[in-house]
Amino acid sequence: MSFSVLSPTRNLDGVSGFFQVVFLLSLFLVLFKAVQFYLRRQWLLKTLQNFPSTPSHWLWGHQLKLVEDKELQQILTWVEKFPSACSQWLSGSCARVLLYDPDYVKVILGRSDPKASGVYRFIAPWIGYGLLLLNGKKWFQHRRMLTPAFHYDILKPYVRIMADSVNTMLDRWEKLDDQDHPLEIFHYISSMTLDTIMKCAFSYQGGVQLDKMFSDGRLSHRACQIAHEHTDGVIKMRKTQLQNEEELEKVKKKRRLDFLDILLFAKTEDGNSLSDEDLRAEVDTFMFEGHDTTASGISWIFYALATHPEHQQRCREEVQSILGDGTSVTWDHLDQMPYTTMCIKEALRLYPPVPGVSRELNTPVTFPDGRSLPKGVSVAISIYGLHHNPSLWPNPKVFDPSRFAPDSSRHSHAFLPFSGGARNCIGKQFAMNELKVAVALTLLRFELLPDPNRIPVPMLRLVLKSKEGIYLRLKKLR
Repeated sequence: MSFSVLSPTRNLDGVSGFFQVVFLLSLFLVLFKAVQFYLRRQWLLKTLQNFPSTPSHWLWGHQLKLVEDKELQQILTWVEKFPSACSQWLSGSCARVLLYDPDYVKVILGRSDPKASGVYRFIAPWIGYGLLLLNGKKWFQHRRMLTPAFHYDILKPYVRIMADSVNTMLDRWEKLDDQDHPLEIFHYISSMTLDTIMKCAFSYQGGVQLDKMFSDGRLSHRACQIAHEHTDGVIKMRKTQLQNEEELEKVKKKRRLDFLDILLFAKTEDGNSLSDEDLRAEVDTFMFEGHDTTASGISWIFYALATHPEHQQRCREEVQSILGDGTSVTWDHLDQMPYTTMCIKEALRLYPPVPGVSRELNTPVTFPDGRSLPKGVSVAISIYGLHHNPSLWPNPKVFDPSRFAPDSSRHSHAFLPFSGGARNCIGKQFAMNELKVAVALTLLRFELLPDPNRIPVPMLRLVLKSKEGIYLRLKKLR
């Protein structure tokens, strides 16, 4: 008696054989990963033996001890316990060296190591590969092309735009029904800095802050999507215009070239223009770095001044002596605010907008004390740790603007709110101008008061923010 090829028994045997193959392949893959994990961990343990740290879990590293709102506190513990640097285990087979000593930092920032991809890969789909994420020759090429966009002559007219955006925000605050009620300021400030960027980058004529989506003071993700869609539309329109000789001459004669104008006219060494993809990446990078980080800086500066009223009042008197009770601020005014600038810098020390940057070593490195690291190791420069290092800043948690008095001295790499070295923030002057404009105009119109019931807790993110927002009471001045 013969069996049909479709018999259940034969089909079951076939299925069983298939699952056996899958099981064996899965077992092989697990064993391969286990061996890979073990070898990588052993290499890291040997490599990082001269960079001790607190005990870590063999599988989860230090993650079990890093509660979401306690990460920065853990870094400060390491800064005090382990001089110059320590190892940080992100998992059982992934670790990096955390640096917070200016001599160590200077060595790394003086090299050309690429950005550590793991930290930044999450924002690549959003902003593309512009100056923030590029490495190597293409980064150098773009950096040189973009540098003219941040020349003083280009930045000067932006001050008026910044002032208009800040005053729009302050007008909104004045119209609030109850000014004694604590206000979450970060989202208002974010929409204000986005408004500024849109106008400086594209000569955008709309009012980002007055759009309905901002009616409740929140900067939604949709706003960023709109900005990116706007980028594509404006690039296409501008490129079409520049193909017309008459329009091209009009653009060249414009009183103020915006950021996009400068990018469109920029040329590489071989005479080529930036591709549409590169144009969008650079504009989106400028928008991301120019509005989110600046919004963080302004928000924390306001909080620092609110919690130190004596310094706030001294800044206000300085601003009043320069601007009177008016709201007009010019480029020349920005260098006439020494004490206000000292307070801004001290707030940036306490609350650096970008708390850390990462690199992946492409060649071995030896630090001043003789310790070394091989190629392939990731290092993270903790700007927050550096700014709170008690060996550099006595009583580092105390707000003391005198640290930045004109006659003060410090290590060249002890204060890095805009990073340092060749890859420092290309827009640092733009950002400092906006910080000064925002502080000056706000202090003319409001007294900033803290909310004792909601003390902001800084959180370690790509940009320094507070866990539950930053709440202040705004008292309108006569």
